[in-house]
Amino acid sequence: MEQRITLVTLGVRDLQKSAAFFERLGWRRSVKDVEGVAFYQCGSIALGLYPWEALAEDAGVAPDGQGFVGITLAHNVRTKDQVDSVLADAEAAGASIVKPAQDVFWGGYHGYFRDLDGHLWEVAWNPGFPLDADGAVTLPD
Repeated sequence: MEQRITLVTLGVRDLQKSAAFFERLGWRRSVKDVEGVAFYQCGSIALGLYPWEALAEDAGVAPDGQGFVGITLAHNVRTKDQVDSVLADAEAAGASIVKPAQDVFWGGYHGYFRDLDGHLWEVAWNPGFPLDADGAVTLPD
């Protein structure tokens, strides 16, 4: 298996509402002519939104996941100030802030929000993980 992630798909309770949430954050939808799913180009990977029950059925698992499910998504930014700005935008779009922005032990600054379907998003500025002009993170060796 090659070391690569190409698509992250989130199960959502209300596809239209969730798509509108991301669009309020300024994200532009791709593949608009396909019904029942929403896609967003995110640098070199894509984010998909798919109805919760249908995604569980597709994976062959029960749809009743509860609480923390062992994953967070991260949105890294270029400056410390951008963390606060992105968290404020997410809250204005309907997200709930679960951890206000703060300095962290690894030298960066971050906070978390929960989107409309309960997925946790970290918004982080990490001086050790710079972003290139296209927004791709560069990990040190």
